Amino acid sequence: MAGIVGGVLGINATGGFFGGNANLVSATNAVERKPDSVAGLANRVLPSVVSITTGSGSSGSGFIIDSSGFILTNNHVVEQAALSKAKIIVTLNNGEEFESKIVGRDASYDLAVLKILATGLPALQFGDSDKVAVGDAVIAIGSPLGLSGTVTLGIISAKDRAVTAGGTAGENSFINALQTDAAINPGNSGGPLIDTTGAVIGVNSAIATLSGASTSQAGSIGLGFAIPINQARKTADQLIKTGKASYPVMGVSIDMNFAGPGAKVTTADGAILPGGPAQKAGLQPGDLIIEFAGKTINNGDELIVAIRSKNIGDRVEIKYKRGSSTRTATVVLAAGKN
Repeated sequence: MAGIVGGVLGINATGGFFGGNANLVSATNAVERKPDSVAGLANRVLPSVVSITTGSGSSGSGFIIDSSGFILTNNHVVEQAALSKAKIIVTLNNGEEFESKIVGRDASYDLAVLKILATGLPALQFGDSDKVAVGDAVIAIGSPLGLSGTVTLGIISAKDRAVTAGGTAGENSFINALQTDAAINPGNSGGPLIDTTGAVIGVNSAIATLSGASTSQAGSIGLGFAIPINQARKTADQLIKTGKASYPVMGVSIDMNFAGPGAKVTTADGAILPGGPAQKAGLQPGDLIIEFAGKTINNGDELIVAIRSKNIGDRVEIKYKRGSSTRTATVVLAAGKN
């Protein structure tokens, strides 16, 4: 009986029951992908995204912001190469390689602009990060772990996240970040975060990792952060024009060991910059800043990020505590030394 069944199955697998022939039909219909689909957007944006490798061993991503060869990326991607004068190689999506030069870089915002000798490049369109809403769909593009042209999909999980990232030279960047659950991994740094129109709304810059994870184990846990493109655009313009970028300050030193809530002006010498915005507004050492431009301040990082999200010359109302009394003041932000 087993032999009979086996024989029938054998016939079925090769020629069908009782010697019949099976006619297999192949589908030839083309899959239609709308221009605003993820596939359509990726197809349109990928030619503008580049991979960056350096002679110092670091790598990351970037994207073309001008057809004449200007590329925006993170400072921490090229910082070590800049310090050691190592080569920085930019690889286009089509595989072409170019040696680049640094036009300018800024550690305070973790941004850098590179230039390659090429023309007619496809530059990405800038969006408006101020209009981004929590829940908006976004796409992250870059070269995680050296895998160029990687596309991941997610949403904006939160806005105005105070993120502090340390550079290789010990300089901290303070980012008023967009948070996303689109998978971002080492190597995505400097790549674009785009919206559903294909416009750039952020520069992928940092990821959160689980406590105790080693560098080799660090990877996406659904907590990625991007520099809002409105800030990145201002900084890129300054870097292209002058090679440097400026940022606003209040003219106070903050006690970063104070646990909060609030940001405490240190009582050490030089806490208040003579003639600076804080002194003109009447602040004193030991004052506790609890609100900045209507935003509650929980710690020193949040205050620094809130300040750097503004412009030089902006008039901002703050609330602070001195002893048991709560006071208000208006500060006019000045340019910090860079």
